[in-house]
Amino acid sequence: MAFLEIIGLSKAFKDHKVIDNASIAIDKGEFLVVFGPSGCGKTVFLRLIAGMMPPDSGDVAIDGQSMADINPEDRDIGMAFQNYALYPHMTAFNNIASPLRSRHVAETQVVERVNETARMLRIDHVLGHLPKELSQGQKQRTALARSLVGRPSVVLLDDPLRNVDAKIRYEMRFELPRVLRRYESTVIYVTQDYKEAMALGDRVAVLVDGGFRQAAPPRQIYDSPNSTRIARLFGDPPINLLPVRPTPGHAGIEMNVAGGTVPLPADRANLAGRECTFGIRGENIGVSLEPNGGIPMTLDAITPVNNRLVMLLGGNDGAELFASCPQGGPLDHLRGRHNAWVTLDLTHAHFFDSGNGARI
Repeated sequence: MAFLEIIGLSKAFKDHKVIDNASIAIDKGEFLVVFGPSGCGKTVFLRLIAGMMPPDSGDVAIDGQSMADINPEDRDIGMAFQNYALYPHMTAFNNIASPLRSRHVAETQVVERVNETARMLRIDHVLGHLPKELSQGQKQRTALARSLVGRPSVVLLDDPLRNVDAKIRYEMRFELPRVLRRYESTVIYVTQDYKEAMALGDRVAVLVDGGFRQAAPPRQIYDSPNSTRIARLFGDPPINLLPVRPTPGHAGIEMNVAGGTVPLPADRANLAGRECTFGIRGENIGVSLEPNGGIPMTLDAITPVNNRLVMLLGGNDGAELFASCPQGGPLDHLRGRHNAWVTLDLTHAHFFDSGNGARI
């Protein structure tokens, strides 16, 4: 039996069902990232687990016990909010200590635990400061320390890195797993940043239309998204999705892509005559400025993104493709429009049903 079970949770506001029969099981000590676009119900989902709002139906069970009649303060759950929610009149020390004092923990133990948690999160030097005197990163760590100080069995983190700058966000992607492993907590972390989801999660659960549409290790979701909708949520540049109808040809099954004819692997023979959506990520597209037997296209634009180059290519049928490659090659300083030839690595291709978007 899983340690934390979400069983058919539903929550509606007037006629809008935000969470719709959502279910997922989470193992003890697992770091689960709930990922989805803005407004998909991630925060509502956390509040239902924490008991901060009642579900319309469904249940939450921790270690086999239903939480239906358990008050929020008795659920052994810590939660850090996106906006920190620090008490402005309290020092960082007292903010962190507040959940312990509400449970009447002895003051000597309060001091010991607050100092230990603050040292771990590297904010022990600002414990005497009020929130208005803290940097954004220090506020974020103070809120996180408050959620951890009681050593809860479950920690809920509501997009805690959203309001901090890029440097702190990068650092905390390394620090968070280290800290949370030490506490051996079961973690649900929500974010709308796919890179954060892939960097942090043991598993990623994709929340779309009120329910979990795929839950798997990060690499599996990236490599094998089970629908076009999920495929679009992961990747920068976004995945290329083009309508195709594979047909029998001289060399087996083939399809038309961006004005060129591409033979399909033998194991894709089942696609013959089927209307479908072909998906390929930018890193699986090769671009050459010399004829190489690939699809002739026009390289319309190229721009550096992090340590990669992203290219926009146009086909003679009006189709557009995004390709990407590491910097440090012959394309680094290229500007303007150029003739190019494109090859597709079909070992990493995706095919989806053109009607419902489901993976084939």
